[in-house]
Amino acid sequence: MDAVKRLVVPDGETRADEPEEFSASALRAETAARFTEVVGAIDAGKLRFPLPGSGRTGERFAGLKAVAEDDLCLARLVEGHVDAVAILAELGGPSPEPGQRWGVWAAEPPGEGLSAVCGPGGRWSVHGLKRYCSGAHSCTHALVTARTEDGRRLFAVPLDEADFEPVGGSWQALGMAGSDTPDVRFGSAPAVPVGGVDDYVNRPGFQHGGIGVAACWLGGAHAVARALRKAAERGSAPHTDAHLGAVDVDLYAADSLLSTAAASIDADPLDRSGGARLRSLRVRGLVEAVCDRTLGHVGRGTGAGPLCHDGRHARDVADLTVYIRQHHAERSLAELGALVSGRDGE
Repeated sequence: MDAVKRLVVPDGETRADEPEEFSASALRAETAARFTEVVGAIDAGKLRFPLPGSGRTGERFAGLKAVAEDDLCLARLVEGHVDAVAILAELGGPSPEPGQRWGVWAAEPPGEGLSAVCGPGGRWSVHGLKRYCSGAHSCTHALVTARTEDGRRLFAVPLDEADFEPVGGSWQALGMAGSDTPDVRFGSAPAVPVGGVDDYVNRPGFQHGGIGVAACWLGGAHAVARALRKAAERGSAPHTDAHLGAVDVDLYAADSLLSTAAASIDADPLDRSGGARLRSLRVRGLVEAVCDRTLGHVGRGTGAGPLCHDGRHARDVADLTVYIRQHHAERSLAELGALVSGRDGE
């Protein structure tokens, strides 16, 4: 996706190495500025991320992968924005307006969580703690999941009108530091329901969106692999070539599977065949495994040198290591196994 590459990597150049001293606040500020730039380009029609199932899902995934290969933190925010646009279209929510930057804050870890109540005049509000809110300081709007009397629902929250506050010190990760993903506390923030109870997770697009996240992971793996390619190009030891060969096989397979998944989504966007969950589990499972193996091969093939002396590579490794932990690992593999065995209804 050339347009994406031209924007996120100006004039075809690679980004400069990271500053010698790590600064999470500087990374957050840089990522926020680039996020605003990318969303502006989307609004102006200079960048396009077609909706899943539109017949151009492959272009959508390729765009996310290209952003991630340049900067995983930026990709996390861009993926959230374009996912929100798709969710609002699928569930009949308010249409995003130019200049709005959306996030999807739907993590549901154990703990306090977020609740929603319907007050006088049918006006909803949300209150409580929401964790893992990427773009907490740069998004203008967010889609959030919250508990109601009837079950879990999705709400659109205009953050400029909301009583909300990012919780300082709640995002300590060095990896994905620029994604600005703290906990956020809401206090009776106005909210607009989007869809009904459990519609957010039950729509086919939930599975399509999960593959979009995997496209970002895969872009991160390509970024990490650059150091290994550079080492091999310098004529390193045969073991380096072997590691590069193993990585190339994995990345080729994952790229191919992503393209196949996009074509399958376009062929059955409403999931009339019932295969969307199986496809999502397979793609995400393979891509996560490829990312994990890529991190291992690159580390063993290049040694400590790039991690210690190449700030860009060190950041790519740290970002990818954190980002793929969004995957549910053995829990997802167990669900996949139950589906394949035919025991998923037990």
